[in-house]
Amino acid sequence: MATTARLLLLLTVAGFCLCLTSGQGAIMGLGDGMATAAPPPPYCGSLRLAVEARNIIGWKTVPPPCAKYVADYMTGERYGRDADVVINEAIAYAESLKLSGSGKEIWVFDVDETALSTLPYQANHGYGAQPFDNQSFLKYIAQGSAPALQSTLRLYRRLLQLGIKPVFLTDRTEDKRAVTTNNLLQQGYCNWEKLVLQPVGLHTSTLAFKTCERQKLVNDGYIIVGNIGDQWNDIRRSPDGCRTFKFPNPMYYVD
Repeated sequence: MATTARLLLLLTVAGFCLCLTSGQGAIMGLGDGMATAAPPPPYCGSLRLAVEARNIIGWKTVPPPCAKYVADYMTGERYGRDADVVINEAIAYAESLKLSGSGKEIWVFDVDETALSTLPYQANHGYGAQPFDNQSFLKYIAQGSAPALQSTLRLYRRLLQLGIKPVFLTDRTEDKRAVTTNNLLQQGYCNWEKLVLQPVGLHTSTLAFKTCERQKLVNDGYIIVGNIGDQWNDIRRSPDGCRTFKFPNPMYYVD
């Protein structure tokens, strides 16, 4: 009886090792010979974590073997849960603040993939697996139909209740002011202190533009108590605010 049990154990272990070896082959192969129906390789979750932690920067597209993983993440429950964790922490922080009473406390919001979602556009462009096409993206923006990210809208509404004024800071260009304003209003963002857009023809990085605009806000006497964006370059470099929050986005990287 003991001999039989040991034999079954050896067979089980051997089968597990065979599966593990096959899985490692899929990891190393980066899609070579992978069936289209195969699940995403296990490293895709690790890549997403590395992107969110800014350990991987400067990338252009989602690796093709991870396209399905990113699509499933963005359209499934996990993305919403991850967003809620960020927003719950942001709200708890905001509620802990003691305001000066000057009315100068502001919270800086990015727009695309923070206040408004471009997921309807991304769904038709591989969820980041295809190279970015600026012209088609601008056509989507021009429609003014981007839905609100509900978790961010929840933070926005709580800030208004607390007396903290929202400021939208986006690298959308100034010629998109009307459509952006209408889109925000239609999606429930009914009031804000400022909507800052990038001048048409300005050739600079998101990091440089947003850092400069935040400095202008500080120079005008505003106190940036919070700052939230889906890109690290939305929230990096002083004056970044008293506290920053990174909204999840594994679909693209903005310099």
